[in-house]
Amino acid sequence: MSFTYAEVGATRDAVLPSGYHHLRYRTRIGDAPIMAAAAEAVLTFAPQRAIGVRITADGPRAVEGLLVTSGLGIASLRIPAPCRVVWVEDTPHRAGFAYGTLAGHPETGEESFLVELADDGVWFSVIAFSRPARWYTRAAGPIVVAFQNIYARLLARALRRLVTTPR
Repeated sequence: MSFTYAEVGATRDAVLPSGYHHLRYRTRIGDAPIMAAAAEAVLTFAPQRAIGVRITADGPRAVEGLLVTSGLGIASLRIPAPCRVVWVEDTPHRAGFAYGTLAGHPETGEESFLVELADDGVWFSVIAFSRPARWYTRAAGPIVVAFQNIYARLLARALRRLVTTPR
């Protein structure tokens, strides 16, 4: 199954292509000691699962080429969003991945999730470019854009909770 857009990998360098809605969200999630836990959480889709997104993947961890389907909604109203992991980074200072849309996804584009260790702590970012691929996402217009912004904030809040709450 091939990607539904030509600019595969554009989120890696954050030089986003024109003709799409762009999302850039970045927030500090904690101090340096949480970096390893944050990296593991991001690479295993834990923030998405923590906010109720159903993730089906061909493996437990993001690797390049992995098929991932997110399910948004509830019961029979759940919308499948098939993607393939485009790139993965897993170093002591940066960890994350991006996935790109496949046929059947309600949007066309790419989204990345990354944690970075900086001098002032650990930062989480979501970078995406997208445009509607289905009649209902076209009809929803600015509601989809608002949802994407809320989604990024919910992921950050969940990640912060996952890595700072004592187990």
